[in-house]
Amino acid sequence: MLIRKLFKFENAHIVRNCTSDRCKRSIHGHSYKVELLLKASKLDHGQMVYDFGLLKGVIKELYDSFDHAICFWQEDSAEYIQACKTFSARWVSLPVSPSAEQFSRIFFYLAEQVLKSTITQNGEGDVEVYSVIVHETDTGYAQSFAEDIVNEQMGLLALDQIVFSEQIQNEWSDPKIYEQLKQGFTFKNPSVDLQVKL
Repeated sequence: MLIRKLFKFENAHIVRNCTSDRCKRSIHGHSYKVELLLKASKLDHGQMVYDFGLLKGVIKELYDSFDHAICFWQEDSAEYIQACKTFSARWVSLPVSPSAEQFSRIFFYLAEQVLKSTITQNGEGDVEVYSVIVHETDTGYAQSFAEDIVNEQMGLLALDQIVFSEQIQNEWSDPKIYEQLKQGFTFKNPSVDLQVKL
């Protein structure tokens, strides 16, 4: 079974080496919509794949880190990267170009890492990320699947290669949340009282 959770954010970027002259030469922004699709072959005690409320935690915080931020590829020119850091307190440095395709891979990877590090406590089954769809515009989107995350031709992803600005980190509920994820810290979902009386 699949479930879908929608996230939204505003972001700016340049996509180097693409065909469109406007996209590769000028900073521009989009109103992104990110669809996170989770799958499982078992339902939890609440008869859910995964409680939507749980997706308002670490995953939402990481996705929200891209809101009102500028994203840049670490391979871009040092001058451009420095300008991004100088003129925007909210920036994200990526090991891949910030295209819709790569955003779908990044968001898949982040959600996957959080789920792998989460201890569930309500009888959840084999919950995993099925797909991520990133809508860059009303008419165009990119969708990634598990095989895309490990595809070396698309660029390798690692938590320590995704860098969030100090301003973004300070806005998290716990400024150490990403460092904890990188170090293999386990997140624990709330325990559930199965004896709730109606």
